[in-house]
Order: sequence, then structure tokens, then C-alpha cells
Amino acid sequence: MHPKTSIPFFFLIFHNFIWFLTFFQRANAAHCTTSTSDRTYQKCMSLPTQQASIAWTYYPHNATLDLAFFGSFISPSGWVGCGINPTSPEMTGTRALIAFSDPNSGQLVVLTYILDPTVKLQRSPLLSRPLDIHLLSSSATLYGGRMASIHDGASVEIFASFKLVPNRTKVNLVWNRGLYVQGYSPAIHPTSVNDLSSVTTLNVLSGAAASGDNRIKTMKAIHGVLNALSWGFLLPVGALTARYFRHMQAVGVMWFYAHTGIQLSAFVLGAAGFGIGVQLGKMSPGVVYGLHRKLGIAAFSLGSLQTLALFFRPKTTNKFRKYWKSYHHFVGYGCVVLGVVNVLQGFEVMGMSRSYWKLAYCLAVSSAVGASIALEVNSWVMFCRKAKEEKMRREGMVSSYEKGSSTGSHHRI
Repeated sequence: MHPKTSIPFFFLIFHNFIWFLTFFQRANAAHCTTSTSDRTYQKCMSLPTQQASIAWTYYPHNATLDLAFFGSFISPSGWVGCGINPTSPEMTGTRALIAFSDPNSGQLVVLTYILDPTVKLQRSPLLSRPLDIHLLSSSATLYGGRMASIHDGASVEIFASFKLVPNRTKVNLVWNRGLYVQGYSPAIHPTSVNDLSSVTTLNVLSGAAASGDNRIKTMKAIHGVLNALSWGFLLPVGALTARYFRHMQAVGVMWFYAHTGIQLSAFVLGAAGFGIGVQLGKMSPGVVYGLHRKLGIAAFSLGSLQTLALFFRPKTTNKFRKYWKSYHHFVGYGCVVLGVVNVLQGFEVMGMSRSYWKLAYCLAVSSAVGASIALEVNSWVMFCRKAKEEKMRREGMVSSYEKGSSTGSHHRI
């Protein structure tokens, strides 16, 4: 494949992958409802994470907001919560209502909490206290009738009525869920991307989410696709191209152009994905994925070194050529390993560890590994065959030489 024709082909794959990812996300979004057993609301919205949704009615004449949050438990001893952050779209500073099973009575209760910075740092347990915003009323209800109980997957509705600041219709909504409660103190929630991204800014009058939320979602999807395609797939394929096709006489010099084209395409796409990841970090203060970030920086650094090394490649007759080749192989394979590992880590932080997308990627990588094993076996078979032929040729030459020598000796006698 010539590098000029390979780049549009890879961009076509990228375009189709984005379309399927968007379709998948829409198909798996939670459906919202404006009607419950005891109330009817004006508007509703599906939230982007945790299969959650909200419904609300806003009364402009007195700036009152009736809000219903619909979520689900992930543990029988867990908790589900939602709240409003008066200052910024983040967890710290949120005035939350958290529902869980009362440790004494076993009944569902909903208590109020203020998530100050000490909660995020886990310096002290989260204790219930009155909110410093106008909470008019609140309640929590399990779906399933009177016999409903908290279990993994149980659905819950948290209702709250707030008195908002007049003429301020934008609300920073935060929600989450955890595995267990210590007494009346909810423990820390999981830290996947779904849990760390459970926040949106909503205009309760128009019913529209802030444009920044949709932009971040789109950027995350593009970041994931670019890096999976470049660091996680094209880079290994380019390495396999150089290793197994350079010695094939039928291919000739085309292996070099294919290898160069694939690797440069992978680096360009990977650099774009890395840049988007850096921008996402700036747009998401307080959300840090330490291991994923370090692996990404390491892979990008090695990829940059590989690209720069092309400009300093010695000629084949240069005595330093063998050292350059060793460096090129070592750094290249290191970059491939880091890229694949970080793509798998990316699936974890995006909450897609059990998704079909990860399964598809693993199948693609497994196919590449299977192909490399088959080519490696073929290379060793060819090597052993050539070594045997060379040995037979040398033995034949020795036999001919000995035969000729003995004949000459006979004539001299």
C-alpha cells in the first residue's frame, strides 16, 4: 500500500468509527419521562452517564424548581445522590441529596450533605448537615411498589423543590452513586470516567444543556477513536510490516514505503489524539487519570523520538548504522507496547471495560498477534530451510574439493 493512498483510507475508517460510536451512545442513553406516580413535570432530559435522567418544572414567577432525579443503585448497601452546585460544574461545593438504606430501620432515607474540599481529599467522613440554599422539600422513592427493596440495579427517584435566585435559570447539576455507606456517611464513589463526569449545566427555562457538555462528549469520543486507531492498531501493524515483509524478495522496496506511510499516519493521528487529550484535561479541572496520562505522555514521547530519528538515519555503509537500528527497534517496540496498554487503560477510564468496542479492539489486536505468530513461524521455517540448504551446499563443495584433491594425488603417484 502506498502511503499517499493509505492516509485517506484510514480517515474513512475513522469517519465510520465516529458515526458508529455516536449511534451506540444514543442507542444506550436512558429514556426520560415527565410523569411519575404522583407528579407530572413540564420537561425531562436523559443524562449522559450512569443511565440517569431528570424531569423538572420551573415556575418563573417565584423562581421555584421542582426536580426529580432518576438513578439506580449499584450495591444493596450503596447510595444514590444528586445535587446542585451554586458556583461551578464540579463535585466540590455541591449541595447534595443522597438516598440509601437506613442502617437502623432498613427503610429508604434521603439526607442532605455539603461536599466541601475535605470530602474530596477524604480527610474526614461525609456527615449530613442542613443545606445553605433554599430547599423547600425533598423525598426519595423506590420503584417496584411497597415490597421494593434496595438491590443492585434498583431504580430510585429523588425529588427536591428548590427556591432559585431570581433571573438565574442555569443550574449546575451533579449526580453519582457509591457501593456502600458507613453508618450515615456515604463512602467514596467509583472513579471511572462515568463517575468523574457526572455533571452538567442545565437551563431550566429553555431545557437545554450547556454546549460545553456536548463538546466535551464529542472530544472524548474523537480522542478515544484517534488513539485506538493510531497508537493501538496502526503502529503495531506498521511494525509488523517492517519485520516480516522486508526480507521478501517479491515485495521489494515497497515494504519500506508501506512501513513509513503507516507509521507516519499513526503518528499524525496519535499526535492529534494526544493534543485533544491535553485539551480535555484543561477543560475538566479536578478530573485526573494518573496512569492513563503518564502512559500517554510516554507513548507520545517515544513516537516523537522515532519520527525525529528518521532525519538522522545513517547510510548503510556508516559504522553507526547498526547502533541506530538497535535504537530504532528498541524504541519502536516500546512505543507499540505502551500504545496498546494505554488504549486498554483508556477503555477502563471511559467506563467501557465491558463494552463491545473493547471486544472489537481486542479481536483486532488478537488478529494482528495471530498474524505475527504465523509470520514468525514462517520466517523461522524459511530461515531453517535456507540454513539447511547452505549447509548442504557447503558440504557439497567440501566433498567436491576432497574428491578433486584425491584424484590429483593419484595422478602424481
